[in-house]
Amino acid sequence: MTEPADLPQMLARQRKAFEAARPEGLEVRRDRLDRLIALVEDNADALCDAMNADFGTRPARMSQFTDIRSVTDFARYCRSNLEKWARPDRRSAPFPLGLLGGKAEVRFEPKGVIGIISPWNFPVNLAFGPLAQVLAAGNRAMLKPSETTPATAALIADLVAASFAPEEVTVATGDAELSKAFSALPFDHLVFTGSTETGRKVMEAAAKNLVPVTLELGGKSPVIVGSGADLEQAGSRIVMGKMMNAGQICLAPDYLLVPRRMEDGMIAALELGVMDQYPTLLDNEDYTSVIDDKQYARLKDMVEDARAKGGEVIEVNPAGEDFAATNRRRMPLTIIRNPTDDMQAMREEIFGPVLPVKTYDGIDEAIDYVNGRGRPLGLYYFGSDDAERERVLSRTISGGVTVGDVIFHISAEDMPFGGVGPSGMGHYHGPEGFREFSHARAIYSQPKLDVAGMAGIRPPYGEKGRIAKLLGR
Repeated sequence: MTEPADLPQMLARQRKAFEAARPEGLEVRRDRLDRLIALVEDNADALCDAMNADFGTRPARMSQFTDIRSVTDFARYCRSNLEKWARPDRRSAPFPLGLLGGKAEVRFEPKGVIGIISPWNFPVNLAFGPLAQVLAAGNRAMLKPSETTPATAALIADLVAASFAPEEVTVATGDAELSKAFSALPFDHLVFTGSTETGRKVMEAAAKNLVPVTLELGGKSPVIVGSGADLEQAGSRIVMGKMMNAGQICLAPDYLLVPRRMEDGMIAALELGVMDQYPTLLDNEDYTSVIDDKQYARLKDMVEDARAKGGEVIEVNPAGEDFAATNRRRMPLTIIRNPTDDMQAMREEIFGPVLPVKTYDGIDEAIDYVNGRGRPLGLYYFGSDDAERERVLSRTISGGVTVGDVIFHISAEDMPFGGVGPSGMGHYHGPEGFREFSHARAIYSQPKLDVAGMAGIRPPYGEKGRIAKLLGR
């Protein structure tokens, strides 16, 4: 465990090493990325076991592609694009200086030491994914994994210590008080992934040191089901995204907007999707448990709140299992029909297998509903009408969009991933992520000619000055 008093010294050691080593060649960055890839690949089984221990049940096959393969693929993507990303951009010198020999360029240089606060829901992916791009940009890094997944956090700390010098990458482990002290450090950049509420506190702490932040938050990501949607296909894909990791995903579908005449069919399609993918739940090794008792109680309270306020609650329980007779924190997909805006399920990010289904009469009504709330991290559209799809895309704002499925836009490594407004700020992934963790340094080189004198911008400006001489006065 790390003490808050240790953090400033950890940061100072990294910053000193960063300054002393400048400039570092790209081969140094490649080596660090190679070590990160090896760290994850060589310890994949141990990392999956740690995540399983933290959750109670978390399928290893899912962890392999959400937290292991996703990191190694992304690190390799960063490595393969490193030289292109790091190449200076030639820019235009102002007229007529360019004609006289003036040169302008932008260099993308490392910022220094970057802090990464990662959450519990994908504890390997969301620690090491940002780290890959931080290292690609030439920075040092300090990680603070979530205390909610202690086994994974401890293993990450051990593996990082074995693969990196503390001057390169180091890990601080501890509780919420340590996270608070961590976010108050004068980093050169700070990355936080978590809830909007906590993101505000992190940003407030960082602002005291004018630390730039990347906030990957969440919010209520809507699914708009269009009038021409294939309901069976949509139901299957929505269930996949909503029940993966038991819905504990910042990009999970948070609520559905469905044409009123298609509501019954949509609910039936969701039920069919559950029956196909999760015919049983309590002892199903493919289904993840809710992370802890606190989160489980929050979700149960959310369902009871909806029931008390007139919502119809539908538990999709294909095998008719008794969830009340177990303490394994398993929860079936729970549909809330006829949700109202005063329900917790419509006011808070759900982060679990609870899914409100709201109806609309025209596509503009659905668009207006989305636009009347905080801008979401993800937006999903199912439908076959190109004009309707384009209307949804052109009249809404979200961090990203997946058309014809859910969540998948985050898997496109070459596209930026991030939120907007209450769902976050800044990006990683793609060249945008590399530039997020780089300082765009403008460099102008003046020619040997007396440009200032020729332009008449150097005093004196009076009748006997340079301007008068240039004008022949």
